[in-house]
Amino acid sequence: MQFPVSFTDRMQRLLGPQEYPQFLEALQATPPVSVRINKAKAMAVATLQPVPWAETGHYLPERPLFTLDPAIHAGAYYVQEASSMFIEQALKQAVHLEEPLQVLDLCGAPGGKSTHLASLISEDSLLVSNEVIRSRASILAENVAKWGSGNVLVTCNDPRDFGRLKNFFDVMVVDAPCSGEGMFRKDPQAVGEWSEENVKLCAQRQQRILMDVWDSLKPGGLLIYSTCTWNEQENEENIAWLSEQEGAESIKLQLQPEWGVVPTQLSGVEGYRFYPHRVQGEGFFMAVVRKAGIDESFTNHSKSKKKKYKLSEAGKKEKSLVQDWFLQPEKYSFLQYGDVVSALPEHLFEAADEVYQNLYVVYAGTEVAEVKGKKLKPLQGLALSQHINKEAFSTADLDLEQALRYLRKEDISLGTNGNDWVLLQYKGLPLGWAKQIGNRMNNYYPKEWRIRMELPQELLETTIVSE
Repeated sequence: MQFPVSFTDRMQRLLGPQEYPQFLEALQATPPVSVRINKAKAMAVATLQPVPWAETGHYLPERPLFTLDPAIHAGAYYVQEASSMFIEQALKQAVHLEEPLQVLDLCGAPGGKSTHLASLISEDSLLVSNEVIRSRASILAENVAKWGSGNVLVTCNDPRDFGRLKNFFDVMVVDAPCSGEGMFRKDPQAVGEWSEENVKLCAQRQQRILMDVWDSLKPGGLLIYSTCTWNEQENEENIAWLSEQEGAESIKLQLQPEWGVVPTQLSGVEGYRFYPHRVQGEGFFMAVVRKAGIDESFTNHSKSKKKKYKLSEAGKKEKSLVQDWFLQPEKYSFLQYGDVVSALPEHLFEAADEVYQNLYVVYAGTEVAEVKGKKLKPLQGLALSQHINKEAFSTADLDLEQALRYLRKEDISLGTNGNDWVLLQYKGLPLGWAKQIGNRMNNYYPKEWRIRMELPQELLETTIVSE
């Protein structure tokens, strides 16, 4: 792999003559493969090597064909690059995670950091996961739905739109679009697209993004900034610039020497670098700053009765039908937007409504059912929810071939009869819905989610998680 001269010159300066050859050698090696387990649905197989800075992160000995593992479609785990899981340390070391928080993942697609954040924050917290490109926002919504935490709003907005939510978020994650130097090993095409001019353009765009969203962070709130690149312009210089402009306080994280993370400092701002010869992961940079001031906002519930809401409660009939579908229905507000009934933790209603008032929401909470005349059709979001009451439905367990054929949206037969909705499962993990009509089984897996690859003649089971 040939790299641009200006890139190699800079990396030699950053790493020095002793480390640089090790760095180059690492870039030629096979990238490690890592996953993060959804503890609400599964537990890791004991033999997997842990990612040292992420409690539910694990390395795989080789890369399996993930598409043919029904557990990934059930949201039991997420394939995520290990270095980027380091945001867990920022949250655990600098945030009171037991408190109710309002969190933003600004550049959320395809969903690695968003599903990670959803696992780290409390059930009383709201996560707004945003993606500016509509097609990528749909992928983000799919992965959020599969994770099934139920306290996430997926939005599709430009960063400047968040200025309408002044002092709204306690924590903001900006994994900024960058020149991608840290992905050279995984994506050789990124090498050909790299240039010093592109680095400059990325750095300028990142500054614009930071300033566009800064007002929506509460005083005293935390900004976690990250890129998958190594140059100082997009990393240390940008955060030093932000701190100078806004008086933000740099947060220093505690590192374990065996992690191999390299701390940096520029103008009093701490940063954290990940190099492939030092860590089992790709290139990554992260910095954490706290916004100056003290948050003095509070919610005056006595005035909230006069507020005109955009969200509306589902009708009594619809609500009575879906309540039993949740393990603790008393904790939820059941909302209706068009023909779709969604569930959202009740205490998040007002915050969610404010998001609806100001942003374009793609997916909210748990999509429970679609109103079809006098009947309700259960939706995929409910099937994959961490909070579904499976005892409220007929269930059927599929073997590997049946599960994959279902996920391909093929017709399947279980040799049963009846006239009811059936929750199909693989090893106890819900996959989605089918409708039993006599001895026929109609497949209701979302067509846009279906597996498109042909199934091999010999199906080999990929065992990554267990119940």
